[in-house]
Amino acid sequence: MTALNFPPFEIRTKTEGNRTLIFDSIRKKYVALTPEEWVRQHLIHYIIYEKNYPASLISVETPLKYANMDKRSDVLVHDRNGQPLMLAECKAPEIAITQKIFEQIAIYNLTIQAPCLMLTNGLQHYCLTAASESSPACFLSEIPVYEELLKMKPDR
Repeated sequence: MTALNFPPFEIRTKTEGNRTLIFDSIRKKYVALTPEEWVRQHLIHYIIYEKNYPASLISVETPLKYANMDKRSDVLVHDRNGQPLMLAECKAPEIAITQKIFEQIAIYNLTIQAPCLMLTNGLQHYCLTAASESSPACFLSEIPVYEELLKMKPDR
C-alpha cells in the first residue's frame, strides 16, 4: 500500500483466500483492505492517538439519507451527548481532493450538521469549519485536538 502523510502505526492484517483484510478497531472486525480503507484506518488511528479523540465516540460508515438516497459517511465523530462534531470523507490516495469532493461532504453534512469537516486522501488533508447561516466555511491550519473540536459545537 501507498505510504501516507500520517504517522505509522502497528497495522493488523490477515489474508482470507485472495483478499487482504485490515482490522478496524472501531467496528472491531477485519474489513477488506482497499486503498480508501487504508486511508480511513490511518485517519482513525491518527485522531485517536495523536489528537485524543475518544474511540467510543467515533463511528465508521454510518448510514445517512439524502434526497431519498442511501449514503454512508466515512468517519463521524460525536460529543458525549451523541451530537456530531466532525464528518470526515476519505478517498484513495490516487483520488485528487477536488471541488466535487468538497461538494459531496457538504451535501452529506446537510443531514449530519457537524460543525467540522475533513477531507483526506491520505496524502493531502483539508479540515474546515462547516458553513452556517451566520458564517462561511473556514479552513483550519490543522486537524483540531478533540477538546478544540468540542469548542466548535454550536449552541443547540
